[in-house]
Amino acid sequence: MAFTESTMLPLGTEAPSFTLPDTVSGKEISLNDIKSDKANLVMFICNHCPYVIHVQDELARLAKDYQAKGVSVVAISSNDVDRYPADSPEKMKEFAEANGFDFPYLYDESQDVAKAYDAACTPDFYVFDGDMKLAYRGRLDASRPNSDTPLTGEDLRAALDAVLAGEAVSEVQYPSGGCGIKWK
Repeated sequence: MAFTESTMLPLGTEAPSFTLPDTVSGKEISLNDIKSDKANLVMFICNHCPYVIHVQDELARLAKDYQAKGVSVVAISSNDVDRYPADSPEKMKEFAEANGFDFPYLYDESQDVAKAYDAACTPDFYVFDGDMKLAYRGRLDASRPNSDTPLTGEDLRAALDAVLAGEAVSEVQYPSGGCGIKWK
């Protein structure tokens, strides 16, 4: 497993807008369609990455927990599906349904959205406040595949809790890490 860390987009960056197809509903979804005035979580993931597979259950739990609190949650896959057919839109829909994802799972065929967010790996997490300013970018938690560190989502949960409470997110933020995005 090759390991790539996130690039840590500068805090305060405004969320780049997008309109992408949702592989589950078949609808085009824009950031404006789904943004929340409380908090917004944008995740770059894919189907085949061992790091994403390791956290998929926690992603589903976290999304359910925080959507109930008014957080908008969206996942985006930007991988080159010609070289990685396991990440095709059809397989994305299957992956989302099999893992109980109740949030949009969007396909970024052009990879323009990943580039706009300076996304580097899967998974890569971005939390924006209600004004769509970046408050957190980094890891879910310290757990990695084949480690003894339990999967808790504590880093991402703490960031979401702070944003929801109107508090500053800790400036100590660790990069996410996983498989590099498969660029064309």
